[in-house]
Amino acid sequence: MPDALEPSIAPWIRFAGFVLVIAVLYWAQAVLVPVALALLITFVLSPPVTFLQRRIGRILAVLITVALVFTTLALAGWGVATQMSKLAADLPQYRANIREKVADIRGATRGGSMEQVQETVKEIQKEAAGPEAPLGNPREPVIVQSQQVSSLTDFPSWLGPAVGPLSTAGFVITLVIFMLLEREDLRSRVIGLVGHGHLAVTTKAFDEAANRVSRQLLMQTLVNMMYGVAIGAGLWGLGTPYPLLWAALGAALRFVPYLGPIAAAAGPILVSLAALPGWTRPLSVVGLFVAVELFTNLVLETILYAGAAGVSQVALLIAVAAWTWLWGSMGLLLATPLTVCLVVLGKHVPGLDFLSTLMADSPALAPDVAYYQRLLARDQSEAAEIVQRHAASQSIEAVYDALMLPALSYAERDRLEGRLSDAEEQTVIEDTGELLNDVEDLTRALRPAFVPANADDTDSGAAAMAPAAGHVEVIGCAANGEADATALRMLAQLVATDGIRLHVMPVRLLTAEIVDVVKTRHANLVCIADLPPSPPSKTRYVVRKLRAALPDVRILIGRWAPPEWADEDRSTLIDTGATHVATTLIETRDQLRTLAVHERQRSGSVSPDSPVSVHRSTLTQEPIHG
Repeated sequence: MPDALEPSIAPWIRFAGFVLVIAVLYWAQAVLVPVALALLITFVLSPPVTFLQRRIGRILAVLITVALVFTTLALAGWGVATQMSKLAADLPQYRANIREKVADIRGATRGGSMEQVQETVKEIQKEAAGPEAPLGNPREPVIVQSQQVSSLTDFPSWLGPAVGPLSTAGFVITLVIFMLLEREDLRSRVIGLVGHGHLAVTTKAFDEAANRVSRQLLMQTLVNMMYGVAIGAGLWGLGTPYPLLWAALGAALRFVPYLGPIAAAAGPILVSLAALPGWTRPLSVVGLFVAVELFTNLVLETILYAGAAGVSQVALLIAVAAWTWLWGSMGLLLATPLTVCLVVLGKHVPGLDFLSTLMADSPALAPDVAYYQRLLARDQSEAAEIVQRHAASQSIEAVYDALMLPALSYAERDRLEGRLSDAEEQTVIEDTGELLNDVEDLTRALRPAFVPANADDTDSGAAAMAPAAGHVEVIGCAANGEADATALRMLAQLVATDGIRLHVMPVRLLTAEIVDVVKTRHANLVCIADLPPSPPSKTRYVVRKLRAALPDVRILIGRWAPPEWADEDRSTLIDTGATHVATTLIETRDQLRTLAVHERQRSGSVSPDSPVSVHRSTLTQEPIHG
């Protein structure tokens, strides 16, 4: 009984564990936020410390690096605070300009539609407020009390509001120093906690997390510096007060995802409205920020920063909201690196692979799976887009082998396992056949000399394909049904330009009928398509009958399938009498080319010393059996 209940209880246990982790992250933020910040800084400072310790030793390298970095940050903060205090002192000088702007706004709204809207809003508010209370019974005032929530600036809260931030900074600096001094020991302890059996996985996760976080912060720092320089130069040219202050704040605030650029633009825009006369230059400041932000997003980040984090934009936006809810403003700052670490864990830890699937910027589905999923959803338009996208960057042969053929195998697998009905599998096959026509049209556009080959081709068409060498006829046999016949159509399209006519016989012919067709057409080449996962039992039977009736016929077997389904042992079919067994269309195409050259040599249409003969014979490295 407990064994039967375990599968139903397991999801609830995982859910309870997830809730427990969220609760711990929220209630322990006073300790976890400084630790996370120190760990992030340790990741960033590890490369320069490693570089310096080879020359001056570890202790000096750590102390010099930490002192230099935090001194620079402290000086930058002091400079920003000084500039802000000067700006606050200068604001009263701009009162006349502010009054003029306010008067302009009031003049624009007076007497027009805006004033009517304002009056309507006031009337609605008055109606919503209800009747006024009588004078003898005044309403009791509502007392609103704020509840103080502990955060990074309150740690530790008992030291007082002035000492709290300084004590937190001191704790972070001390923690960074000891993490840098003992980083190998800390790494070994984590590996020991995980277990020596996961040594390779843990090592890869550590290395990838460090590389991704370091690269992401380095690229973001470079982009933000360019952004700050452009903003500072533009504001100086427009005459905005304190351009260096706004440049530094803009570069720093862009480390905050999404909200940072808005906060960076708000300050200088408001100051320009207060300090600059008229409206032209303040509006120019707005245009400056819009132009620089667009250039940064569309050009700089695309070139230097795209893909550095390895997190999709939607997942990052949700993660930013979640970390901000948990840890406030510091969660907003740490959201990107923490999310990167989660994605790396999901990539390397089997139990957390759902994190990588949901949040990584790599495609969640492989191209062949995505194509098959679109066919199942009856979305032929998007399936065609997937095919066209791959056809534009890959060869047609690769599109067939890596995209369209696996979908046929997946459909057959799902039908055999009861997940698809016969009609649903037939729909996938028919849609693939229709998309195959589109690929043929695309091939004609890319290769104008292409002429499709199928059972309806005429001898004159074959002569046009290979006027010098003549055509070679191949009989195509579908072992199990329409999926195999569709695969043969793909092969016919691939070999058409080589003067090879592949005639696809009707599906589900009796074995005796197949033998009669081969005899009647006097064909020396037969290609049997038998897509996995179906067993090759019928194919073995057909091969035996063909070999018994026509000892000299060359028989090629196409067990075309994704790599994970490929037949490891082809000897069974070879022993039965097959000339060649292939697991990809490209392999079968190359083998057909070689056999076609042998056929032309035998019939005398191509000289053994012909360059065509020499070229075709080198296209395969596998021996020809039979």
